[in-house]
Amino acid sequence: MTGFVPRFTTLLRSALWLPLFDELADPAVVARPAAEAEEAGRPCVFVRDHLRRWAPVRQVADQWITAAAIATATERLRFGPMVTPLARRRPAKAARETVTLDRLGGGRLTLGVGPGSDRFAAELSATGEELDDRRRGRLLDESLEILAAAWSGGPVHHHSRNFTVDGVAFLPRPVQRPGVPVWAAGLPGNIKPLRRTARHDGFVPVNLEHPDQLAGVVTAITALRPPDTTPYDIAVPLAPGADPAPCAQAGVTWWLAEFASETVTPDQVRGVLRDGPTAIGSGTDSGTDAGTERIR
Repeated sequence: MTGFVPRFTTLLRSALWLPLFDELADPAVVARPAAEAEEAGRPCVFVRDHLRRWAPVRQVADQWITAAAIATATERLRFGPMVTPLARRRPAKAARETVTLDRLGGGRLTLGVGPGSDRFAAELSATGEELDDRRRGRLLDESLEILAAAWSGGPVHHHSRNFTVDGVAFLPRPVQRPGVPVWAAGLPGNIKPLRRTARHDGFVPVNLEHPDQLAGVVTAITALRPPDTTPYDIAVPLAPGADPAPCAQAGVTWWLAEFASETVTPDQVRGVLRDGPTAIGSGTDSGTDAGTERIR
């Protein structure tokens, strides 16, 4: 079979997935454990993108500024928002921000995107954003088209009811070619997000109830991807202490170490860094495929 081949036999890589709330609502504070993560061999630190959160959370940091702090505090690990609700951003501004971040980090940005949801502290309705799910999905797709054109380096000509970009060239280009990798979030059983994500570089399942759902996701994306395309990433949030082996067997390539939004602290992040992960399945461990890691 040609096309998308899930990387079942490669190492299931781990990333920190940080909520920028309260004690982590400070880019300088987040940059320190990011640097420690790099020293510990973690290949990636992602940050969540929210405007506010329900009580008891009171403080929230901006993910773009925090991502810039991570970029300057590290040299090798990948970083980026996971995910940003691109439908509430101006795509021309997002083009400038993503290019600048990718160049600041020397080609290490991964852009996680999604349509957003009002169930997170009603942050869409509280700020006058679009509430219709289908319309936000269309805004997201249109914004991604503009970003791809902007990353090409040529003049962008886009005229629609929603956005206008009239002959603007977004130079310099990103370090990564043809552009910044895009991972799209979506519900595992919804075909429209799967079509969107199949056009890009990765998928982040939302509200995943059981690893068995991933088999259907892999099958659907395999069918939707064109032949002879590049390898594809699937990233799944997992709590520290979870066993990622079922996800690895289903074709997941990244697990995102998930922290409780209301109680996360820098010490908790450092504890996860201190405790693991440890690679297993090297041939001496039974019951787990080679190339997976156990989250301690």
